[in-house]
Amino acid sequence: MEWIMNPWPWYVSGPLIALVMFALLFVGKQFGMSSNLRTACSIGGAGKAADFFKFDWKKERWNLIVVLGAIIGGFISANYLSENTVEINPEVSEQLESYGITSTGDAYLPTEIFGSENLNDPKIFAILLIGGFLVGFGARYAGGCTSGHAISGLSNLQLPSLIAVIGFFIGGLVMINFIYPLIF
Repeated sequence: MEWIMNPWPWYVSGPLIALVMFALLFVGKQFGMSSNLRTACSIGGAGKAADFFKFDWKKERWNLIVVLGAIIGGFISANYLSENTVEINPEVSEQLESYGITSTGDAYLPTEIFGSENLNDPKIFAILLIGGFLVGFGARYAGGCTSGHAISGLSNLQLPSLIAVIGFFIGGLVMINFIYPLIF
């Protein structure tokens, strides 16, 4: 049982991802998580307000099951299959502490930002709200999320996905190296 409690090496997880992608390509489906937001909006009746949401969402039920599986799997993994801690490079931990984030390694997300007790802080609430909006906008503007472009799009050799993934990496580097220190 010890093997399931630790991260799997690339030579196990990589071929498993490739196998899933081959199966999806074989049945004519594409993987992505953000497309489920469109499906959820369509189920909720958003098609009455915008043509973008007018489509047969029942054909996308399989992808909603993938999201449900990711949520359930994440819950099981975090609560029963791990110590719920993250090993962080000491240099990164030291840099985060200079920003006032001292809970590194204690949880998956820094409690100084994502702890429920901090939602009363207007600055933290604004950061989460604006960040959520920008992630949603970015996924829509890029025509998909990181999982859709990086896993599905690149495996299909799609040039727009390569451009999007390069943009995701550049955006992440700019955020961490320039914007994040300004915010904190």
